[in-house]
Amino acid sequence: MFTDVNAFIAELDKRGELARIDEPVDPKLEMSALIDKVSKTVGGGPGLLFERPTGFSMPVAANIYGSMSRICLALGVKHLDELAAEIEELTTPPMPRGFMDALKMMPLVSRLTDLMPKTVKDAPCQEVVKMDGGLDELPVLTTWPEDGGPFITLPLVITRDPETGMRNIGTYRMQVYDRRTTGMHWQRHKGGAQHHRVAERMGKRLEVAVALGADPVLQYCATAPVPEGLDELMLAGVLSRRRTELVKCRTIDLEVPAQAQIVLEGYVEPGERRREGPFGDHTGLYSLADDYPVFHLTCMTMRRNPTYVTTVVGRPPMEDYYIGMASERIFLPLIRKTLPEIVDMHFPAAGIFHNFVFISIDKRYPGHARKVMSAVWGLGQLMFSKCVVVVDKDVNVQNEAEVAWIAGTHVDPSRDIQIVTGPVDDLDDAAIAPAFGGKMGVDATRKWAAEGMTKEWPGRLVTTPAAAKKADELWEKISKRGGRS
Repeated sequence: MFTDVNAFIAELDKRGELARIDEPVDPKLEMSALIDKVSKTVGGGPGLLFERPTGFSMPVAANIYGSMSRICLALGVKHLDELAAEIEELTTPPMPRGFMDALKMMPLVSRLTDLMPKTVKDAPCQEVVKMDGGLDELPVLTTWPEDGGPFITLPLVITRDPETGMRNIGTYRMQVYDRRTTGMHWQRHKGGAQHHRVAERMGKRLEVAVALGADPVLQYCATAPVPEGLDELMLAGVLSRRRTELVKCRTIDLEVPAQAQIVLEGYVEPGERRREGPFGDHTGLYSLADDYPVFHLTCMTMRRNPTYVTTVVGRPPMEDYYIGMASERIFLPLIRKTLPEIVDMHFPAAGIFHNFVFISIDKRYPGHARKVMSAVWGLGQLMFSKCVVVVDKDVNVQNEAEVAWIAGTHVDPSRDIQIVTGPVDDLDDAAIAPAFGGKMGVDATRKWAAEGMTKEWPGRLVTTPAAAKKADELWEKISKRGGRS
């Protein structure tokens, strides 16, 4: 595990997974053009470190989580499925059958009770304190030609509910208006937006802290679809196996990650709005301009030699696909607590998280697939799933071509399509109204007689084990001998 992002970047360099660019590159459009090109190469390309951003002395790191190997390294595992097994163990501990079993479980209990963050007095993120600092000191990227301006795209935005004191850490884009103000893109369904609604109802200013370049685990946790009421720092403790260090801000009553590269302290006034956007988004389309709250900077702190860590979103696949894959694996065991019949699930890159969800189930009764669709639309951020495709347990949902084959051969549209309306993602421009529209469920399971299937369901084409073994042996010989057995 890496305590800060500098150590992570150094490890990428050591492993040959970092490309250093030592010639000047402009943060306006030029950097993002290269990041986009690299992220679409096979496997996600290398992480990038721009050592000489045009007009700035601060280096820029991007695409550092943009491959399967790098997101696994960031989260301290060899395979993302290890995370699912770990969450399963923590959320479903075995019942002790005696005193010795109880003793064996004590390390697990200790781990569960020692995940709370701790506050420190001195922190690297406050080595330099700039009360009159400005956002023009940061090499913030303008990523697409029609963007409304430069956008901070990988911040940890920290707020507290003014009534309950519950903390939220989320990743919300911030358009830089000038050296002391930005937009705050709080979509209505997000935790930060709820804190802002409460503050506005009370007529109170909402204090906001923004950490840039946090440690890899916490950076991931800020993007995760954590259930409301669960502190992202607790999830970070579980995944990193250590307590996250925090430090008090200098001008506001919030704590921030001590190991961050840069921290922006400030506030949002109730009732204040400003035009934000357009923004080239992860849909591959521009999010249209709209009015959003305004963040006012009161203080900027940073390390002595900080690195500005950013990401570029756009037409998939990009870096956010690999970050989303981690959520797919981590939250599968939690979803199974409600829906134990789910065998596996997958969010294909082209579906940009909410447009397509593939789910395999252990089908147990007629209409089971429709029950799963309905349940998915009621589970946290899964409510945004525009098209849910449900298949039988013997279908590999990680293989998108296999799902397409099964859906094409198992679905009768007049019988197997379910259309509903409800909340949809704010970025769904095809919706009939803002954040409200239609969703589709596709039952691609084998149909039973009780579901109206009056004829026999055909079997799949699969050779015998003996023939498959012989084919494997022959293919191995052919491969070794250059085409001759």
